[in-house]
Amino acid sequence: MTPGRPMLTAADIEAARNRIGAEVVRTGCPESFPLGGTAGCRVHLKAELRQRTGSFKDRGSLNKLLILTRAQREAGVIAASAGNHAQALARHASRLRMPCTIVMPTNAPLIKVSNTRASGARVIQTGETLSDGMVLVDRLVAEEQLTLVHAFNDLAVMAGQGTMAFEILEQVPEVTTIVVPVGGGGMISGVATAVKARKPGVRIIGVEAEASPGAVRSLRAGAPVHVEMSDTVADGIAVKQVGDLTYPHLEALADDVVLVSEEEIIRAIFFLLEREKLVVEGAGAAGVAAILEGKIRVNPADTVVCILSGGNIDMNMVSRIIDRGLWADGRLASLSVVVRDRPGYLNEVTGVVAIEGANVLHIEHTRAFGDISVGKVGIEMKIESRGREHVVNIVDKLRELGHCVEEVD
Repeated sequence: MTPGRPMLTAADIEAARNRIGAEVVRTGCPESFPLGGTAGCRVHLKAELRQRTGSFKDRGSLNKLLILTRAQREAGVIAASAGNHAQALARHASRLRMPCTIVMPTNAPLIKVSNTRASGARVIQTGETLSDGMVLVDRLVAEEQLTLVHAFNDLAVMAGQGTMAFEILEQVPEVTTIVVPVGGGGMISGVATAVKARKPGVRIIGVEAEASPGAVRSLRAGAPVHVEMSDTVADGIAVKQVGDLTYPHLEALADDVVLVSEEEIIRAIFFLLEREKLVVEGAGAAGVAAILEGKIRVNPADTVVCILSGGNIDMNMVSRIIDRGLWADGRLASLSVVVRDRPGYLNEVTGVVAIEGANVLHIEHTRAFGDISVGKVGIEMKIESRGREHVVNIVDKLRELGHCVEEVD
């Protein structure tokens, strides 16, 4: 454990719960039968995406604001955030009539930027990461006497996030494992502190994006380390370095932290959309990704609670993820077919698709391909099918008729 750093207590989290209880949602924690069937044990989903601003950040930001002095409230608050903390802080500051400035990355999702501005905050976009934004935050704190409400490296914020843990223990008293997305470490610090105080045998498993593995590398190094990040769909947990206040909690209380890839996160978002009818952002789906991919050790007697930390995802991104998920399952496929340039052959190809029970979504018919011999024609089709095996059957039927067919990635 890192010496000399203050540690959160369960009493701090209980006080935060009493303080914020009237203004945050006691989110549900229903059982997920599809996910449990995949995992081989009972799995519940703590639906923090149901908070008023769409993420767990409502809890920590409000707790911090409620303990500020009158002078601090009058001067105003500031934060650097990719979106969820920004929205929560802006909403609660507006409700409490405090001036609020938010510094956001230039690549922050549009919906998060728009929602933050709509709450009345002054929004300044600069840099590509939260760390870049903190340079401006530090300057404005000094120039305008603003109070920093850090997205994760603050004991009051951590205490607020930890209040969900008491709800989990009440909603699912038989819980054996809690899976927590990890960015800067504020949520897992609060959750682990509360849980280990009440039920020390419950495992706390953190999940990070491979593109931003700050916690994993810090735990290996024995201290917070700076990491360079790659682009990630899990922007809510894209942090260059875990906090110096959160790290001791991670080190002392987390049982493990695992990594998930971009493709695994995308599959988890798609799974939640299709099987649970839940729109969850990349960061919020990280824990589900770890469960789906078998990266968390469980047995049939376990009861797992997976925290869905947020649902603020751009709808354009959702559309792309749906297409990608359908493509991966083979329910969308592109076929390139070469046939003789004679009347009836196009009808023959589409007829096979129809007879096999698939649907043609788009088709192009051309003689202009340089690699097609004279007397033949290329047909490019995008089809909707029942899955990968169905596509293979269609391809086989077309080849039986003598056509050259390739599936296009």
